[in-house]
Amino acid sequence: MQIFLDTASLKEIKELADMIDGVTTNPSLVAKEGGTFHELLKEICGIVPGPVSAEVLSLEPEGMVREARELAKIANNVVVKIPMGLPGMHAVKQLSQEGIATNVTLVFSSTQALWAAKSGATFVSPFVGRIDDRAGDGMDVVDEILEVYGNYGYETEVIVASVRHVRHVVESALLGADIATVPYKVARQLFEHPLTTEGIDQFLKDWKGVQA
Repeated sequence: MQIFLDTASLKEIKELADMIDGVTTNPSLVAKEGGTFHELLKEICGIVPGPVSAEVLSLEPEGMVREARELAKIANNVVVKIPMGLPGMHAVKQLSQEGIATNVTLVFSSTQALWAAKSGATFVSPFVGRIDDRAGDGMDVVDEILEVYGNYGYETEVIVASVRHVRHVVESALLGADIATVPYKVARQLFEHPLTTEGIDQFLKDWKGVQA
């Protein structure tokens, strides 16, 4: 399973650049960083060779397609995030025909994911954390999507998004999801375990004892 970093922070991306497989951003994350959106995106694409998702702001198909074309010019690894919905799927279909990679975002059901795949999306992003927030089961939705895609041989890759904790990543891997996109905090936690820290401390303590 690939791990993407869900951030627009150049500091966070640079720290983990040689470990991650891609980056996902959204307008909220970009707004936190300030500066010019296109310049920030270009810099991120230069750091990370893998896919970098950037979202359109238009709500109608023509505007989405127009924005997507401009974003795709920034770098070869740009993936255009398009919100789920009928207008978005019209845009995805057009962009797919033009060879522009897309990531259908704000997906909360397997039926929405089915439409994304049928429209030619490169990636689909079910938001597991937000589903859980509404008393649903986000990982059950991911499981359904993977089964549907497997039934029909869809090539759209599943990005588990809105990841809140390490267990979401573990369950994503157990289900066979293609990708999990995680915030910086969770990405760091994936390297950690209290027994690892305890073991290192004990080794160092024992070594100092030998040296003494």
